[in-house]
Amino acid sequence: MRSKALLSLALAAGLALPAGEANTAQAARSRAPKAGETSVTVDYGIMLAGVPIGSAQVTGSVDGPRYTMDVSARLTGLVGAITGGYGSGRASGTVAAKPVPAAFALASHSASASITVRMAMARGNVVASDIAPPLVPDPERVTVSEVHKRGVIDPVSALMMPAQGRGELIDPQNCNRTIPVFDGASRFNVVLSYGETRSVQKPGYAGPILVCNARYQPIAGHRPDRPGVKFMEENTEMSVWLAPVEGARVLLPLRIAVRTQLGLNIIEATRWSQSGQTPQNGQTAPEAGAQAAAQAPASSSDGR
Repeated sequence: MRSKALLSLALAAGLALPAGEANTAQAARSRAPKAGETSVTVDYGIMLAGVPIGSAQVTGSVDGPRYTMDVSARLTGLVGAITGGYGSGRASGTVAAKPVPAAFALASHSASASITVRMAMARGNVVASDIAPPLVPDPERVTVSEVHKRGVIDPVSALMMPAQGRGELIDPQNCNRTIPVFDGASRFNVVLSYGETRSVQKPGYAGPILVCNARYQPIAGHRPDRPGVKFMEENTEMSVWLAPVEGARVLLPLRIAVRTQLGLNIIEATRWSQSGQTPQNGQTAPEAGAQAAAQAPASSSDGR
């Protein structure tokens, strides 16, 4: 499995699942947040064509302008027994209108290969990167140039989406964005657009969420003639549900759905846990979400 992290699997190409070697997200959840810090952990179940195939976890922490993001995932059941897929990723940097990563690392393992990726970044530009084992030269791939490594976001940081402007966290405009992702091997865009606003109930979170449509745009590092690439370029069955992290002015995915050549791939939250700052009205995030849910029209009682 290629190292595109959770976002790459779900929002972009559906081609790779990172799944954690050391569960850094678990460790982050057990650490008490510092004063002024907001921390949120989301556990996910992963299904393919209606069959449970694994689990994942994302932990994000925002302390003033600084953030860290940890992702881990593991394939289970028959798929896990065959592929042995697991791995983890971490990113850190500063956040304002968008994440500005400073460091990114990913380790993924399958029955056939283990891959590690490391990148150092400054002001959105990659200044150093390493992939082990190195990529095998392939003339069919679109060459990744230095231009493709400028103004980019790593796949783990891309899971955190800052609110645009000073409006509400569930303002539809928070869907409308293009995320320029570079994963160390390939450069692609994830283009999000507003779909609808609905209310959901999940363990730890109840309230309104944004449903964003997603499209995949390969830029470099891909093989244009590959059927899988063409399939994903033309794929219109991709979406992400964004839930607000109160006190941090960011949103995180609650559900990611991607139509793949093997069926519908769904990564959906099974638990949402937030600690640290609370909204200005003094409510906890679940309480605020529940109140907002009572005031907002629900398009579906269970969020589906």
